[in-house]
Amino acid sequence: MSFRHPWIPTDKETEKAMLEAIGKKNIDDLFSDIPEEFRLQEDLHLPDAHTEFEVTQRILELAGKNKPANDGRIFLGSGAGLHYIPSAVPALAGRSEFVTSYTSYQAEVSQGMLQTLFEYQSLLAELLLVDVVNSSMYDMATGVAEAARMAVRVKKKKDKFLVPGTIDPEHYSVIHTYTEPADITVERVSYHPETGLMDLDDLEGKMDGVAGVYIENPSHLGFIESQVEEIGKIAHSNDALLVAGVDVLSLGVIRPPGDYEADIVVAEGQHLGSPVSYGGPLLGVFGCRNDRKLIYQLPGRLVGMTRTQQEPFETGYVLTLSPREQHIRREKATSNICSNQALAAVTAAVYMSLLGPAGIRQLGETIALNSNYVAARLNEIEGVRAPAIGTSIWKEFVVQFESMSAKDVHLALLRRGLHGGKILTNDFPGLGESMLFSVTEIHTKRNMDQLVEAVRDVVEGGAR
Repeated sequence: MSFRHPWIPTDKETEKAMLEAIGKKNIDDLFSDIPEEFRLQEDLHLPDAHTEFEVTQRILELAGKNKPANDGRIFLGSGAGLHYIPSAVPALAGRSEFVTSYTSYQAEVSQGMLQTLFEYQSLLAELLLVDVVNSSMYDMATGVAEAARMAVRVKKKKDKFLVPGTIDPEHYSVIHTYTEPADITVERVSYHPETGLMDLDDLEGKMDGVAGVYIENPSHLGFIESQVEEIGKIAHSNDALLVAGVDVLSLGVIRPPGDYEADIVVAEGQHLGSPVSYGGPLLGVFGCRNDRKLIYQLPGRLVGMTRTQQEPFETGYVLTLSPREQHIRREKATSNICSNQALAAVTAAVYMSLLGPAGIRQLGETIALNSNYVAARLNEIEGVRAPAIGTSIWKEFVVQFESMSAKDVHLALLRRGLHGGKILTNDFPGLGESMLFSVTEIHTKRNMDQLVEAVRDVVEGGAR
């Protein structure tokens, strides 16, 4: 009797029958499209089997080489952010009732998850000051891309979408990926090199055929866009939608997008209680004002609340809107959202409910105080300019180096056990040798002073 592997049920006889069924002589024929020089010509040198204890010890040994991200020595932002996560957040969001829940196709057996997502929508709608928030998108980048397509669907005879010149290049790339098949033209609007503010004259000159105008506040480069109302007036007077991208945690101290009449709102929800884990998971926040034309074109899903008509009144939750590809009329699907980030949305709901309005405001003030403190101290160093663009900042800001490359500064900081900001030299050559720093509530005064003194030592003493 030939040996049968306990985990690989296919034996030689089964393999032969499968190959004959597809007209192949051997397994190698399945890889004929891979050039010979790229195929492995020797056996893999795999280690022998080890006990669970030995494997655990080895993993702990390797993990010990990592640098912790929550010790306040990392100043990298640009999309994802390091924030303090109260222990109650993962304790509640990680309960098996949430973790094991599947997509809520059958509302009658998914009341717990649907209610939680309804609360998520309601909390964000209040924070963003808009009427409708879906649940949810993949991330902010795909959210902006979906907003561009949605704007063109609403403004049927227009096919242009304008974005700020300071937009995150990665977001810009995602927008192009989504809009190119739909024949949507995406154009950047220039900005003032000193203030970073959108050039209103350039904006007005590009409004012909525009379905939507996208602004970011705070911007990708950290400065506050103070012309939101003027930009909104230009967009609306030309029958275009105003799309606003925001940092949700900034809304404790910065005007919410609904206050300046944004039609569509997008944001990154990772900051709301989710850790930074090798780039994910992210959470796309997407909302709009109460306009039937907008709501009917909204991507993703909406959870609604209802109740019985007679006493005793009982509350129930349903999928009010679900224009998804898994359902009927796939050929007429308006969105590329085939799923959502339900667990991240649950986490965000728990996080926002724990902080409350006062907590979010206090957090926003703390971040503003810390970032402005670091920027002011860095600006005191000869050969360093901070912020290098804009005047008002909240969390992130650009630091420019006059006498050495940003990469050299970055490497020198790493040797001192500090992680600097994102290098901007290639993405924004007009800013020279520069980095985008992020300072949040996890950075103590000691952490911030260590960064300042390390930068001073590197700049004044040279990268070493």
